Amino acid sequence: MTRIAVLGGGVMGEALIAGLLTIQPQPTITVVEKLPARADELTQRYPIHLAPSASAVAEAEVIFLAVKPQDVSATLAEVAGAVPSDVLVISIAAGIRTSAISAVLPQASVVRAMPNTPARIQRGVVGISAGERCAPEQFEQAAVLLGAVGLVLEIPEDLQDAITATSGSGPAYLFYLAEAMMRGAQDAGLSADDARAAVVQTLLGSAELLAASSDSPTTLRTNVTSPNGTTAAAIAVLDEQGVGDSIVAAMIAARDRSQELARS
Repeated sequence: MTRIAVLGGGVMGEALIAGLLTIQPQPTITVVEKLPARADELTQRYPIHLAPSASAVAEAEVIFLAVKPQDVSATLAEVAGAVPSDVLVISIAAGIRTSAISAVLPQASVVRAMPNTPARIQRGVVGISAGERCAPEQFEQAAVLLGAVGLVLEIPEDLQDAITATSGSGPAYLFYLAEAMMRGAQDAGLSADDARAAVVQTLLGSAELLAASSDSPTTLRTNVTSPNGTTAAAIAVLDEQGVGDSIVAAMIAARDRSQELARS
């Protein structure tokens, strides 16, 4: 039975907890969460233990660093003296390089990971990169553990900023689109409930079609777009407004911000 410490019980920390508890045999999970109300929520939902930082990491075989990027330095300083030798540390802090963690925890094998929020329902994407001193068997262990929350992509660390912009931030792009489509549906006359049902199923069905088809997104879009039809009118407006270029620019902005976090 693997002993896991999760430092940080926020949205992504909880997503990791939920996924890790699906592994058999079920690991023992100890969570460090400094907000008492949030800690109570987690213990009510999951069979986990709570402990102070030093106690949680001292007995751990795997440590998940799931705090905000700006809190990483303080968290590492707090636990550094208690982290065992040869422990696996998996960081999901955006923009924080493995070298920065290894500088504080030289005794650890460090893996950098970028999951996304669909990990909450085990449908996420996780980009993982091995630190310079990460043992191969521990990198494989990280891949297996993170496979409990979704698709795992092994990538060079230099591409972590790109995966952050693509799948890490990606759910927000889809939710942004869903918000706009629901507003449009209601402006066109649908009730709020019908607008939500229609938009959610349209997005879900379209994603599943894309996954199942060998056709490119361009081909699938063209198949829906009859000349001079309703979809053509809609796509013309999107092109006129530069929506496609805006999405690309937004992703580059997300990548650049991830790079800035690494330098801060």
